[in-house]
Amino acid sequence: MITIDIKIDKDSGVPLYLQVKKKIMSLINGNKLKVGEKMPTERELSENLKVSRNTISTAYNELEQEGVLKSYQGRGTFVAEEANPWKVQNIKQKVMKFIDLGFEEAIETGMDADEFLEIVTQRVREKKELMSKITAVYVECNIEQARMFSKQIMESTNMNVIPFTLDDIRNISESTKEIVEKSQVIIATFNHVNEVVKLTKKFQKEIIGVAINVDLETIVKIARYPKGTKFAFVCISNEFMFKARGALEKAGLGDIDIQFTNSTDKQQIIKIINSVDVIIVSPGRYEDVQLHNVDNKCIMKFLYNLDDSSVKALKSKIIEIKDHK
Repeated sequence: MITIDIKIDKDSGVPLYLQVKKKIMSLINGNKLKVGEKMPTERELSENLKVSRNTISTAYNELEQEGVLKSYQGRGTFVAEEANPWKVQNIKQKVMKFIDLGFEEAIETGMDADEFLEIVTQRVREKKELMSKITAVYVECNIEQARMFSKQIMESTNMNVIPFTLDDIRNISESTKEIVEKSQVIIATFNHVNEVVKLTKKFQKEIIGVAINVDLETIVKIARYPKGTKFAFVCISNEFMFKARGALEKAGLGDIDIQFTNSTDKQQIIKIINSVDVIIVSPGRYEDVQLHNVDNKCIMKFLYNLDDSSVKALKSKIIEIKDHK
């Protein structure tokens, strides 16, 4: 469990539970709270903030309903997902309200409907042009996913996105360094944001995290194995491990016989491989696990796809960054 630095204003008129909720979401989006980290108990946080326990309970309950937090009986409450407001709002209705407000303001000042439409069309055109001039770097643990996610973002945003692996950034070459220096933003999945922030600190670039969802075909493959099958799950980070465990539980596979590890110790990996029937790996661990798979047991990559809502939020953030420059 960690200490949460939250300040609330009891005189603001904003409900206290809503202030707590928004502060927690802000900490998660700012990577000060990471996926898999344990939250303070309701009692601990209420005492720290000098508010009622019911205030914290309401905030936690809403965040859990939205998939941001996850409670486990006897274990506590954990950060389960990035706090993405796009997931809990009707985007179309939200945009319509902004358009209505703008249109009403335009009419009140004497502007006609055609002129308003022309201004909106021109503004959208300008924003699309801004996006096309941005070069971003996408960092993932393996080149296959880095290329796949980069392509998805390029198709959605019209940005130029260059894929790199974590190893490319850890052992950075002059050519990679030059590309990173010329980029306007660095993108990474939330599993790797914290390491990317540390590795690229000297470049002083904006780091944006995006969410990923487990590939449905992966879940189906695991579900098809008979009861009693022994699985091993090998990955790089604790965050990836936590998210994968949550994805399996959500898919109704929380009771399968599975060992989770992010160990890189050769002997421990060999021991785990020898004790199971099927090996599941994050893409970044595939090669080193395969080296020790002397019995050619089935190795399955646990794949993810970019979350559509997260990409929408990314586009909004990119435009905001560009406008401020």
